[in-house]
Amino acid sequence: MSASQPTGSNGLTYAQSGVDIDAGNTLVKRIKPFVKATARPGADSEIGGFGGLFDLKSAGFTDPVLVAANDGVGTKLKIAIDSGAHATVGIDLVAMCVNDLVVQGAEPLFFLDYYACGALDIDVATDVVKGIAEGCRISGCALIGGETAEMPGMYRAGDYDLAGFAVGAAERGSLLPRGDAKAGDVLLALASSGVHSNGFSLVRRIVEHAGLDWSADAPFAPGTPLGTALMTPTRIYVKALLAALKAGAGIKALAHITGGGLPENLPRVLPDTLAARIDLSAIAVPPVFGWLAKAGGVAQSEMLRTFNCGVGMVVAVEADQADAVTAALAAEGESVTRIGTLQPRTGDEAVVFDGALAL
Repeated sequence: MSASQPTGSNGLTYAQSGVDIDAGNTLVKRIKPFVKATARPGADSEIGGFGGLFDLKSAGFTDPVLVAANDGVGTKLKIAIDSGAHATVGIDLVAMCVNDLVVQGAEPLFFLDYYACGALDIDVATDVVKGIAEGCRISGCALIGGETAEMPGMYRAGDYDLAGFAVGAAERGSLLPRGDAKAGDVLLALASSGVHSNGFSLVRRIVEHAGLDWSADAPFAPGTPLGTALMTPTRIYVKALLAALKAGAGIKALAHITGGGLPENLPRVLPDTLAARIDLSAIAVPPVFGWLAKAGGVAQSEMLRTFNCGVGMVVAVEADQADAVTAALAAEGESVTRIGTLQPRTGDEAVVFDGALAL
């Protein structure tokens, strides 16, 4: 045996290698009340086992099709870490997943998270998971499990990463897009809450170029620290859209406007024979985007393919039902604007823009 090999009472422990099992157990105890608050029919939201259970029959489905989505928060996490604002990134994580479920006509049922770090900070992790639970509560899905991975050497001190996994269901035959979109259908925009969770590598570069720190007054939101203003969580559209769909509104397709903006996300729900014609002047652009464009010298075309620019979700509806759908969504608290129509596609462009953004 080598003289340098630890033996007996001098043997190394897992804690000495940088992994604190006791801290992980403490975290589980802390987050149990938040997790329990997300209980819904089909799930009791207890954690601590090897897997989470969900009963589709108890949730009221008869012939369901399951829909799954996973996502992260991207480099918005760097702002959370650098500014110490961890309370809302969990909402972002849930939003990015459940909004992708509802655009397919699915009701989000349950959520699981993955939290990876170098050394577990129980207070930070508690804030993050509390936010995840809040996102689940807002979207009506149960937080039924997750994984906390402490990996010293993989992450620098204070850094962490997040991934989320959501599963939803829709009754067979009710999935979106419906497949009957046609020229003349109306496009409605649901307002975003801000930058949401895409484009933050560019955001951080612009902030650095402007010479600002996260505690500085936000140029686009006087009286609010820049870090706080940029951490405004992604809006969750689930309950409003599900209510409109269940009311029998004539929604034909939904598009979640994430990375790639309107030019990349709208074509994902359109047939090759149709193009979306968008009136940019109709979009209510939040002040944050005007500041980003000016401070970074970012062209309109680049803004449109990087950010949501004020449109978090697009709803395609039958023209004669546009007013009814607008009213149904507005009744659920959404800000709805008519921004365009579908038309026959005559070239390669699936999205055609008129006018200019109010940047």
